[in-house]
Amino acid sequence: MSKDKVALIIGAGDYLGSSIARRFAKEGFHAVGTRRRGDIESFVKDIEESGGKATGIHSDARNEENVVELIEKVENEIGIIDVFVFNVGGNVMFSILDTTTRVYTKVWEMCALAGFLTGREVARRMVSRKSGTIIFTGATASVRGSRGFSAFAGGKHALRALAQSMAKELMPENIHVAHVIIDGPIDTKWTHQRFPEMVRERPRDGLLQPDDISETYWAIHNQKRSAWTFETDVRPWVEPW
Repeated sequence: MSKDKVALIIGAGDYLGSSIARRFAKEGFHAVGTRRRGDIESFVKDIEESGGKATGIHSDARNEENVVELIEKVENEIGIIDVFVFNVGGNVMFSILDTTTRVYTKVWEMCALAGFLTGREVARRMVSRKSGTIIFTGATASVRGSRGFSAFAGGKHALRALAQSMAKELMPENIHVAHVIIDGPIDTKWTHQRFPEMVRERPRDGLLQPDDISETYWAIHNQKRSAWTFETDVRPWVEPW
């Protein structure tokens, strides 16, 4: 019995993560999405109602044992991981004077340690097959620190360094590793609550639309290896940069 071709999304939240999963499911992939906690059934239902295949799994990407069990479960019970997307957030804002050791450590674990653990375990499978796509979701904080974002920038800088190191090691193994910088606010409930004035002033496409971002992930996966992209950035047309 042949196994499904899997797109594994670590951090399949209600917006970008789920959108990426839907995009790959539309193309025949079995979308496997993970969340550390909370509702995962809606993720599955949304994709299945559109005719796709999906599985939702609760898993803590910061926990090595959880990660090893996750990858083994997917590969043994669902299918071959052909596409891996690391989409864990960690965006918090604190003055450096108010940033506790617990906050800094937790954000680093979410952004960097989790990216390392999941990326390593998936790479082990892909290297044996000499095939696969690995995409890490970055942020503005991946390339520059800003006031109040010492923890987030530290974690995202580390994730970018991980992605770059993996790309240089794995691309010769026919594994495409890419890093996508999300430079701007995504159209989410959190954005509307935190920046209501900005949301009112901008047209709808002045915010990053999850379904539009997911097209970039799909395009990266389909690139020919003679012209692979390592890093690309996406931002709304009104975003100052």
